[in-house]
Amino acid sequence: MSGDISLAADVTYPDPNGYGDRKAVLVIRQDLDDDSKEAITAVHGLGMIHLAQRPEKGVRIKDMEYRIGGRGRPGGASPDSLVNVVAKRIGIEKHGNSFALFVSVEGEPMHQFGPPINLHIDGPFFVGIGFCSHLPDKSDNAVLSDVILENSAGKVH
Repeated sequence: MSGDISLAADVTYPDPNGYGDRKAVLVIRQDLDDDSKEAITAVHGLGMIHLAQRPEKGVRIKDMEYRIGGRGRPGGASPDSLVNVVAKRIGIEKHGNSFALFVSVEGEPMHQFGPPINLHIDGPFFVGIGFCSHLPDKSDNAVLSDVILENSAGKVH
């Protein structure tokens, strides 16, 4: 693809007891090499979301991580316990060289979450979805559904 991109998906984890660092990802990357220049957003099994970039081929990924929690929710040891909340939907938008994370925590309209990153990726580039278990010897999965991919900015919903 080339130009501006809007990509979003609902994310669920069928196994509630799976590894907490597993993650479902939305990715925009320069090429298919393992160390490609890229921008990604992900939601982890325990709820952490992040917007990350590999600013140059072969360098380490840099990210901004966010955790959402609430009190008085199911799963807490007491009403005052802080319980992780897993976002229901994530999105990434490319507008020129700006990549922004979008989130819907409980089904509300998607909204930008945190500051965007600045990254130049030449067109054509690759856009996709993925999953990483972080445990090569264990089978695990995530379900990405209601995937929206538009070749335009401002279409994340």
